[in-house]
Amino acid sequence: MIILKCLIVDDEPLAREAIKGYCHEISYLEVIGVCKNVRQAQTFLQENYIDILFLDIQMPIITGIEWLKTQKDTPAIIMTTAYSEYALESYDFNVIDYLVKPISFERFKQSVEKVCNLMYEKTLESHLFIKQDKEIKKVKLSNILYIEAQQNYVKIVTIDETLITHSTLKGIKALLPEKDFIKIHKSFLVALHKIDKILDNKVFIREHILPLSIRLKKEVTTKVKSNKHH
Repeated sequence: MIILKCLIVDDEPLAREAIKGYCHEISYLEVIGVCKNVRQAQTFLQENYIDILFLDIQMPIITGIEWLKTQKDTPAIIMTTAYSEYALESYDFNVIDYLVKPISFERFKQSVEKVCNLMYEKTLESHLFIKQDKEIKKVKLSNILYIEAQQNYVKIVTIDETLITHSTLKGIKALLPEKDFIKIHKSFLVALHKIDKILDNKVFIREHILPLSIRLKKEVTTKVKSNKHH
């Protein structure tokens, strides 16, 4: 399962605990930090990667919005406050949603799902989502070396792991960008930019030696040569 790492920034202890409690109710959220002001948050963010920032607006010394104005790259932000008049101003930043206190669990869940949907849309272009047993794994396309059909399953070999999922080669191919992946055999799909060389009827990718179909050899060779020039 994909776990989204969360940071809560709020000067009110009760508000921090409420959001933390809501996060614990959602299986794919993990609270890795809780801060009572943006200075603490700044230090935390320099040392940790997070996916969602729950940020209060009205805080002493520096408000959430004032702090956002000084930031270049921010995670997905869900603003929390007792004052609804700040909503429009906060949407100028990477703010996905705006929660007015007191926050109900249903409204909180709706907000988190909104973030998830936006993240999913963004990662579709650079990632593949693979079902393994009961889990969904996110695989970076640039890490894939090749994909092999094995009856009712496909084996996805990446730089650092091998995954097996219930699918067909045709089904997986439809999810991949055509310019980056090419079929070299009825059972093999490879990442074009990962091919080291072609020799006889074999394709070499790192330590892997894969069969090259005679029927597809000309097309594959042409694409590899073209790719090397880019």
